[in-house]
Amino acid sequence: MTAQNKTPQEGSGSAATSGKGGGGRREGGLVIVDKPSGFTSHDVVAKMRGIARTRRVGHAGTLDPMATGVLVLGVEKATKLLGHLALTEKEYLGTIRLGQDTVTDDAEGEIISSTDASGVSRAGIDAGVAELTGAIMQVPSKVSAIKIDGKRSYARVRGGEEFEIPARPVTISSFKVYDVREAVAEDGTPVVDLVVSVVCSSGTYIRAIARDLGAGLGVGGHLTALRRTRVGPYGIDGARTLDQHQEELVVMPVAEAAASAFPRWDVDEKRAKLLLNGMRLDMPAYPPGPVAVFGPDGRFLVLVEEQKGKAKSLAVFG
Repeated sequence: MTAQNKTPQEGSGSAATSGKGGGGRREGGLVIVDKPSGFTSHDVVAKMRGIARTRRVGHAGTLDPMATGVLVLGVEKATKLLGHLALTEKEYLGTIRLGQDTVTDDAEGEIISSTDASGVSRAGIDAGVAELTGAIMQVPSKVSAIKIDGKRSYARVRGGEEFEIPARPVTISSFKVYDVREAVAEDGTPVVDLVVSVVCSSGTYIRAIARDLGAGLGVGGHLTALRRTRVGPYGIDGARTLDQHQEELVVMPVAEAAASAFPRWDVDEKRAKLLLNGMRLDMPAYPPGPVAVFGPDGRFLVLVEEQKGKAKSLAVFG
């Protein structure tokens, strides 16, 4: 969901590797997909395995089947980047319907309550949005993949279990309402549809934001449409559909992907060898999180993080 005016557009200059195999295939890289509605993230991975002709494909950050937009895939070596990319900031554009609750907190679930929302004011909406902006505690949707005592939450729901999901901290750095539309639901209930943008930390459920905004306004709410427009530095303008990748697979080389997603640390040959062998060396000060280490020849070597002033290896690539 792009919601912000300056969505980074990394990836548009990525090296292209044809679907018939090429020099970059064994090395692999990132593939930025514009996921279609109706596909699970696993469906996209399965499709990409056929396109890239390799089983070694993974994804960073799940998108619900209803949602569309940026899904970052890793092919071959780049799969080692995915767990770290999944922790980066994300942007979304979506529509929230005030006046109806659903069992899934989105339009795919059965409606469980309807309330006339015509009396909801813009001032009330803005106040509700402000309450859900910043560092907050969020209870994930019950019909989600989060694990409760080792079992997926959605599986517990399907099994008829009664359970609670503990709230967890997330950060909503931006939550904006672009349009407010009065409408009438299929059951005749007056509802209000909001076009919104959200910039948030990893692990945030946009469905839960819709649910909580509606609950705070006393009328209920759920998500009716969602599009992810950015994952870290990878924006929707650099994404391609599966059909486009089928015609010509566009892969961002691992080194380019690391340089665009993480701070860069260039080291001399001696340090490069030591870091590749797992030695913990003193490192410069960087913001918290992974740092991409490059050798004197510009080769991407290793992903590290600072631990007590030393570089701790996260994944080796060189």
